[in-house]
Amino acid sequence: MLPYRDLFIALHTQSIRYLVAGGFAVNFHGVQRFTAGLDLILHLETSNILAFDHLMLQLGYRPRLPVSGTDFANAKTRQDWIETKNMLVFSYVNPHNAFEIIDIFVDEPSPFEELAKRKKIVSAFGIDIPVVGRADLIAMKKQAGRDKDLFDVHQLENLENERQT
Repeated sequence: MLPYRDLFIALHTQSIRYLVAGGFAVNFHGVQRFTAGLDLILHLETSNILAFDHLMLQLGYRPRLPVSGTDFANAKTRQDWIETKNMLVFSYVNPHNAFEIIDIFVDEPSPFEELAKRKKIVSAFGIDIPVVGRADLIAMKKQAGRDKDLFDVHQLENLENERQT
């Protein structure tokens, strides 16, 4: 089975507003690299988060932490997690497959509407999948600053340079 196929189809069907980020976004931009977890930027509007949480539970995913998705939907609670726990992502896991981890940004790296204007659309599984735009992805990877993120930046920039020549 293709990883996250059912999730992408369900997100599309339920009209949940999201963007693919992280390693999957790097792949969708044409740089092949292994990644198991799926990073998503959700539009952090309460109804969108609650719909996403409901969908995750329907698909069998559970929050990694002993809290509920309704806690995640509360903006004050998220802000507290950011300030007191330095939380960057809220994770859902598939209890039947430890490699299926879906990380949701606790804070939008930039306003969602702005990111959505610059998104890349990738067609797969008979649907359109919204992916963070290349420039935004590079900026996010630079800000993360980990070795693997900086390597992704290098690969993405090299790919763009190759396309221009």
